[in-house]
Amino acid sequence: MNHTSSLHIALTTLALLLAPASAMAAPAKPAADPIDRILIVVNDEVVTASEVETRLASVRKRLTSQKVPLPPPEVLKRQVMDRLAVERLQLQVARLNGIKAGDEQIDRAIQLIAEQNRKTPEQLKHEAEKEIGGVRAFREEIRVQLILQQLLEREINNRVTVSEKEVENFLATQAARGGGVEYNLSHILIALPESASPAAIAAAREKAEQIHAQLRKGADFGQLAAAHSQGQNALEGGKLGWKATGQLPDLFAEALNRLQPGESSDVLRSSNGFHILRLNARRGGAQAVQVTQIHARHILVKTSELVPLKEAKRRVELLRERIQQGADFSEMARSNSDDLGSSANGGDLGWVNPGVMVPEFEKAMNTLKPGALSEPVVSPFGVHLIQVLERRERDVGHEREIANARAQIHARKADERYEQWLRQLRDEAYVELRSDADP
Repeated sequence: MNHTSSLHIALTTLALLLAPASAMAAPAKPAADPIDRILIVVNDEVVTASEVETRLASVRKRLTSQKVPLPPPEVLKRQVMDRLAVERLQLQVARLNGIKAGDEQIDRAIQLIAEQNRKTPEQLKHEAEKEIGGVRAFREEIRVQLILQQLLEREINNRVTVSEKEVENFLATQAARGGGVEYNLSHILIALPESASPAAIAAAREKAEQIHAQLRKGADFGQLAAAHSQGQNALEGGKLGWKATGQLPDLFAEALNRLQPGESSDVLRSSNGFHILRLNARRGGAQAVQVTQIHARHILVKTSELVPLKEAKRRVELLRERIQQGADFSEMARSNSDDLGSSANGGDLGWVNPGVMVPEFEKAMNTLKPGALSEPVVSPFGVHLIQVLERRERDVGHEREIANARAQIHARKADERYEQWLRQLRDEAYVELRSDADP
């Protein structure tokens, strides 16, 4: 259950997203309201002009706040429509797999966002009222993000494995390079379909070279990313933020190592398409510090169509009562926990470093005295019963180095798998982007 940073980062990102997103895809209507035209068709569902305009206003505001020059209106609108289509495809997959986010999950996410921003939920709601769509749109944005996070965990993170040999090779490579380095970078991707023809490859290469030529002439990287990139961060001006070397493909790491802050790379070719990178800043790897480690164990009851949140809580409460009455925690975990990674070990998570668990889990774990049982703890993964066994102060040293290596390799492989999965999803779907001039 050592769920690392992907969900934590995604939930933290919600604090910045006070602008609305499109609603969870509803079944297509037989006929569209003539005032609200259909602009996107995704399989048997549609996205209307009003949804596109709402998202477009949100993106314009975000790019403006980041001081990224806006691309031409029609170019930006096409980018937004493409992102909405990809989002809708993922939501369709989520719905087919019974993935949902209820009001309680949304309320918890708002509480978490408020805490991270040192505000109250009421203050956040007051701020949301000033935005397009108000509180309702704010909650809908959070709901969509929570659903996509669960889908990401199911389809990507849970299917990525990191071997001991990979960790060993990574550490040896890092030592040869003189230690860990982190890069703050931006990215432009001109994507290729899975079985691209020579003509499609040539066209994509030419487009990438044209963008690169504009950059050499002084064009703004963020504006070009927002206008042309097919990467997932295009509408943030292509910004990927800080990435450790191990989180990046070797192709990227080698290119960035040759750049000075403010410089852009040449056009790079990978299996996914053509890339241009910009190095915004570079810094040395973090040093090991003294930390408080917690030895904990837990029982997880996952929520699903068949096990709604209320039922999952009830099951955890019953397990808690049985353990308080003398039942063995380990046996209860082996028989009842849905966390396959820890249930075979009686729910034992081993020694946990700060920041490894998702915030809801870690917050509850940190408040427990050794031997005490938590109340039911709800996280994006379900409902947990947590018990802390002991605490210790420790200089993590080599352990942190290994954990960081594993996390970086996992993040890199997950990113690669996610891009491939999205490309396959798009290739197999029916997606039609219409213009305002279409009948």
